[in-house]
Amino acid sequence: MARTGRPREFDRDKAVEAAMTLFWSQGYEPTSLGQLKACMGGISPASFYAAFGSKEGLFREVVERYLQTYGRVTDSLHDLSLPPRKAIETALRRSAKMQTEKSHPPGCFIILGASNCSPENLHVEELLPAERMRNRQGIKDCVRRAVANGELASSTDVDALATVFDAFFVGSAVEARDGTRTRKLDAAITQLMRFWDSHIAVA
Repeated sequence: MARTGRPREFDRDKAVEAAMTLFWSQGYEPTSLGQLKACMGGISPASFYAAFGSKEGLFREVVERYLQTYGRVTDSLHDLSLPPRKAIETALRRSAKMQTEKSHPPGCFIILGASNCSPENLHVEELLPAERMRNRQGIKDCVRRAVANGELASSTDVDALATVFDAFFVGSAVEARDGTRTRKLDAAITQLMRFWDSHIAVA
């Protein structure tokens, strides 16, 4: 039997994309339900709550959408088929390019999307550090793998070197938000990779 009933009032994919742009631009707490409903095509309160349950429910879906799309620029960190140096450099350059594109807000949503939340929303803010930790661990694993295979000197301080690259990755989000262009970030990455090369094992 054919299903009957009231048709959906909005395109869910387009609504989530619009919400992601708003959250990405303003952050979780500064973004109001009114702004979200407006950017999602004037969705009614009933439709909003039926679809997402709450602002937090929508934000969780937005985080997943980001990770499945823009967030994949760091996939190389977890690709064991790539040499460690290549894996890190690829992630940095792809991330820099993505963060400075004009088709969406600048910077990295996972770094900038929810910060300085009030106590009642700290559980929302904590959605993002897990992914930042995953990238941080991916960098550390690349450094550790390079030491193990003899690419980097055995004396390399794995934690310290990984922190250098992770700090750049996090800082590039602020640089992009402040208007730094891809070319300048690429030049900085070239300099950073020379720091990696200074730790190359001597035959």
